[in-house]
Amino acid sequence: MIGMVLAAGAGRRLRPDTATLPKALLPVAGEITILDLTLRNLAMAEMTEVVIVVGHAADRIADRVAGFERSYGIAIELVHNDRAEEWNNAYSLWLAREYLGRGVLLVNGDTVHPVSVEKTLLAASTAAAAGRDEALLGRLIIAIDDIKQLADEEMKVVLDARGRLLRITKAMDPSQAHGEYMGATLIESSAALGVADALEATWRQDPGLYYEDGFAEFAKRGGEVLAAPIGAVQWVEVDDHADLRRAREIAPRC
Repeated sequence: MIGMVLAAGAGRRLRPDTATLPKALLPVAGEITILDLTLRNLAMAEMTEVVIVVGHAADRIADRVAGFERSYGIAIELVHNDRAEEWNNAYSLWLAREYLGRGVLLVNGDTVHPVSVEKTLLAASTAAAAGRDEALLGRLIIAIDDIKQLADEEMKVVLDARGRLLRITKAMDPSQAHGEYMGATLIESSAALGVADALEATWRQDPGLYYEDGFAEFAKRGGEVLAAPIGAVQWVEVDDHADLRRAREIAPRC
């Protein structure tokens, strides 16, 4: 299994900080960036290889690859999204489809959270494999926060009685959701083809859609998408400057 980080977005709500810098390289603890924390977590989860999908200001990440590899004992490969300024992240993840067959621990490049999130996903995958028949089209396990009070902006999830995904969207009544998807997923190797096909159908339908829409399409086609609650964890998705301030409060404790 390998790690994967989506870090292609333009981060427009964080300008001017992100005018020439990817969101993932914003500092959150001295010189430590969001991407530092993400790569550290993946290394602590025993990922020795990491793919980073880059787009906006990709050269700034490329310039730091050698340093990241030395710091975290990992090998890094970059996948370039030349449409990152125009299209959404369903396309970004699809561009990295050739790696999905190895099994992927996927993390959004704009979240600050402790490594317990990655470890929760790995443990949930082991438990699912031991306790159930192999899913026909493969299995995804998404990390959700089922404690946080939800509002309009969050990527909300609805689950069935067995904890499987029924719906994932921002556009729903928060009171009807079981929790928030927090930007980390374990994609089992058996799901590679199904996920790639669902992502392609998603971005071809509308390149402005999210990869979470691709996950919903995967589930609609018969793939299994399970939810793993992360527990009482402090974390934040960095979308704007208020989130960045919160990230700088959380990061020293991660």
